[in-house]
Amino acid sequence: MSSLMARETAEIPTVIRQQLTHNAACLQRLGAELRAQPPRAVMMIGRGTSDHAGVFAKYLIEVECGAPVMAAAPSIASVYGQTLRLDGMLAICISQSGKSPDIVAQAERAKAGGARVLALVNNVDSPLAAMADDVLPLHAGPELAVAATKSYIASLVALVSLVAAWQDNADLQQALQELPQQLQNTPAQAFALADFQQLKQCVVLGRGFGYAIAREMALKLKEVLSIQAEAFSSAEFLHGPVTLVEQHLTVVNCQIDDEGAVYHQAQIADVEARGAHVVPFLAAGVLHRRLQPIALMQQFYQALEQLAVQQGLNPDAPPGLKKVTETR
Repeated sequence: MSSLMARETAEIPTVIRQQLTHNAACLQRLGAELRAQPPRAVMMIGRGTSDHAGVFAKYLIEVECGAPVMAAAPSIASVYGQTLRLDGMLAICISQSGKSPDIVAQAERAKAGGARVLALVNNVDSPLAAMADDVLPLHAGPELAVAATKSYIASLVALVSLVAAWQDNADLQQALQELPQQLQNTPAQAFALADFQQLKQCVVLGRGFGYAIAREMALKLKEVLSIQAEAFSSAEFLHGPVTLVEQHLTVVNCQIDDEGAVYHQAQIADVEARGAHVVPFLAAGVLHRRLQPIALMQQFYQALEQLAVQQGLNPDAPPGLKKVTETR
């Protein structure tokens, strides 16, 4: 019997279709309102996997919309009790459950500080959804495996859909409609088991949008395979951490074929020349460059689940973790 993680990853194309269909009217309204009154800046609010979706949002919104994006520190509200001055800003809160007290507190403080609060949530009956000005449901359905897969990708699709509506980008909107079929038609990539057998630590390198998803890859390598994995921008890696290569470091190459590809490839060639063992993981099967990270993440989840099973690990219930983490 396949694992929950495998089954939930296989549901991703269906989740995307449902989300695009059910959110169409809401996105049209939000896009028109954001064009009429563009936010002066955007604050991203999230923890863990949702925080990694926020890094993707930073690159996406700054590149496509020209609005500066910053990451919230939820403890500023929940621990230190501070309300920031956020007049004219858009606060985007991403949460599968919508229940974590520190995320809800940060959203409430952002609203009190003058921001418009948009919640991207899977649970539309959650406290976060109840207090937000606008809700964009993820429509991921029940997610039972502890390691988030379809809810993360649903978050990325919701963010791309929001930006496509905001910018009235017909090419990107059409590419989103084609995405589910492209994901179904793309054969799964596989890591070689030998690359991860007995591996205790590694680095995941990407550039721009590739770095955004490299953070999620590193988290899942920790969660599912118990590998001490760290994500770096390939450019940032050369500013000091590259000395780790001398220890015969394994590097997972998160390659996206976009504007940063030529620079990233040069940096990967540099670390390989220094002696790193580079494991390639390249986007395939999706034509639009802004959607390649989504395809690559689906393929990564498939490969990760297979590696876990091959190593006798349970990909559905990593030790010490639970599905909903509530922090203050």
